[in-house]
This record gives sequence, structure tokens and C-alpha cells, in this order.
Amino acid sequence: MSPLDPRESAFAVNPVTEAGRMAPKEYDAVLLASFGGPEGQDDVIPFLRNVTRGRGIPDERLEEVSHHYRANGGISPINQQNRELKAALEAELARRGIDMPVLWGNRNWDPYIPQTLQDAYDAGHRKLLMLTTSAYSCYSSCRQYREDIGMALTETGLDGKLEVDKVRQYFDHPGFVEPFIEGTAAGIADVRAQLAAAGTPDAPIHVLFATHSIPTRDADAAGKSPDEPREFAEGSAYVAQHLATGTEVMRRVEEESGLSAPWSLVYQSRSGAPHVPWLEPDINDAIEDLSKQGVKGIVIVPLGFVSDHMEVVWDLDTEALETCANLGLAATRVPTPGTHRRFVNGLVDLICERTVANNIKDRQAATELGPWYDICRPGCCANFRGEKPTIAGADTTVGTGHDPYPSASQDKQ
Repeated sequence: MSPLDPRESAFAVNPVTEAGRMAPKEYDAVLLASFGGPEGQDDVIPFLRNVTRGRGIPDERLEEVSHHYRANGGISPINQQNRELKAALEAELARRGIDMPVLWGNRNWDPYIPQTLQDAYDAGHRKLLMLTTSAYSCYSSCRQYREDIGMALTETGLDGKLEVDKVRQYFDHPGFVEPFIEGTAAGIADVRAQLAAAGTPDAPIHVLFATHSIPTRDADAAGKSPDEPREFAEGSAYVAQHLATGTEVMRRVEEESGLSAPWSLVYQSRSGAPHVPWLEPDINDAIEDLSKQGVKGIVIVPLGFVSDHMEVVWDLDTEALETCANLGLAATRVPTPGTHRRFVNGLVDLICERTVANNIKDRQAATELGPWYDICRPGCCANFRGEKPTIAGADTTVGTGHDPYPSASQDKQ
């Protein structure tokens, strides 16, 4: 059992996700892969060019949307967060006696993934296990990272020389969930204290679980494949995973602290053309609606995020908390997992699930949706702009080395 949750699992083994389990290997390094962010005012526009690559967006338009970076000195917190997470992972691996260096590569800023892979190969590494800073299933959170590696292996000429696999999406791993349980309980207590100080201790409060909005087309494709035999809440694995994790967080909060409150899932950080439908409601619209309904306190839980990067410090700490202040609502924002001890331990547990030495056979999951796949099903979280080489999938064309994924008919037997 994981040291994070000694209880016996409440869920039966899921035959579909079990079919997507990859056999343990002797990896020689961990690749921490993330989004990346600017580290100064001069970096902002080049960074945004990277993010919007291939979309033909002029610099004038990029400057219009750069205000949240400009307001913070042109610095996104995400790179420093990743430096701290890398150091914490290295320390926990060393504490367990696991000799695996942690390498770091970004999608959109230095250190870039292709150079990190080249450096890894030049240092003598041949089998890497990728850990991403995205916990849920959708194109940008999972498949795009698989594409990043596939394209980098192709572009660098390392395909067939360097093998890269990926740990499963960990939205319901106890190491990710438990920091939110702790933070949500503290957040409810904090808002209750604010209301008591204002003389309204019993006023209604509401918990908002916030995550990044994505186009509804991408949401509908999340976790889906022609061979996928399961159906998900709201028709989307992305939405279903958040709802399941939010349900577990609130269950544990009430069980362990006696605190409770109504809650809902909301979205933030919408971008793109206004005519393209994205997941709703927006968090600020939800706060205004709740205020009209008589709610006096808001607990914001950044459930979709691993660390305090720009979408957290701007969209939540600036815009959403300002909305609460303008409406006279007591409010607080719960911390992200960051380098919380339970989170770091859980990530190392995920690494140990996949390694021959120090192997953890019992794959922990706090909801009936997990544990998620090591090997994604064919076409999962489709890229509607066109197919690219990917790793860690049943339809993978680069970085291969796993057995074919069973068909849906076999899963049902």
C-alpha cells in the first residue's frame, strides 16, 4: 500500500485501465516536463509566440494579452515552482535510495524539451520516464506532452536511440488529492472565521473547484477513443475526473474535520476566438451568481493545477478574489500542491509503479475512474489540428517498446 493512504482500496480493479498498464522497466532518469514561462519582460512576447506557434497571431495581439505577465514583472512563477519541485523529487528519491537523476524540460521556454532529451542522451541515458505537471486528461494536459516527446525524438534523430515513457495521469492519486483535502478544510475554516469577525458566522458559503477551461470539442474528446468502452459524466473524462476528485475532497473534508459546504466545478483562463464554445461557467460569473443567491463566503480551490503558475496568481488571486472583494464576499484561495510532502511522495510513488527496483505494484486511486492508463488508447484526446508522432500510446509510432493495447471487445470479456 502507498504510505499516503493505508486504507484498503474501496474500488474494484478496473479491467480497462489494467489493460493499459505498462510493465516495469529499468529507467535511468526521470524527465520532469512542464509548460514553461517567461522570466523577464523581454521574454514575454517570445514566450507567447511559442505558445501560439502556427496560429499566425501578430505581436500586436500578443501584447494585448500579455498584461498578466507584464503586471508581474514579466515573470511566470512556473519555472521557479519547477526548480523547487525538481529539487524536492531529487531529495525524496535520494531518501529512498533510488539512483535516478531528475531532468527538466519545457514545452514553451528554456530549458526546452528537445535540448533536454539531447543532453540526456549525451550524458549516457537511454530510458527516461516522463512526469508532467498536468494531472488530468485532455489534449493539452496529456496528448500534447506525448506529442512533444514524439516530435523531439524525431527532430533530434534520437528515435530508436532514446526511449521515453510517461507516468499515468494522477488526478486521483492520494498524493495529489490529500493536499487539497487539507487546504480545503483550512479554507472553509478561514472563511468561517472571516464571517464570524464580520458578525455573520452562519452566513452561507460555497466551495468553487476551479480548473482551466478548454474548448468543448477538446473536452468531448478527452479520454475518448474508438475502442473506449466506458462512458464519462458530462460526456468527458476531463470533466468527470474533476467532478470525481472534487467529490472525494469534500467527502474527506467532512469525514476528517466535520466541515462541509455546497460546492461546484467552475472554469477559468478562457482564451481563443469568442465564437468557439469553451467549458463554462467562468469562475467570475459563478461568483456573481452565488452572491445574488445570498452566498457570503467563497472558498476557491485550484483543483486543476499542480502549482501556483500564472493562471493561478492572476486569474484566481487577482481577478477572482477582486470579484469577491467588489461583491463584499469573504474569500480565500486554497494552495496548490506545489512541493507539499504528500504530493512529492505521491509523485515518487508513481515513478516506483513503473520501475523494476523499488516497485510499487498497488496503483493507488481515490476514485473509481482510476488508476488511469500508462498506455493511452488509440486516438485518445485527439489532436484536431492533425496527427503528430506520439509516445506512450497504443497507436504510438515513436519511442515504442510496449505490447499492443487490447481491443474494447477483449476488455469487455
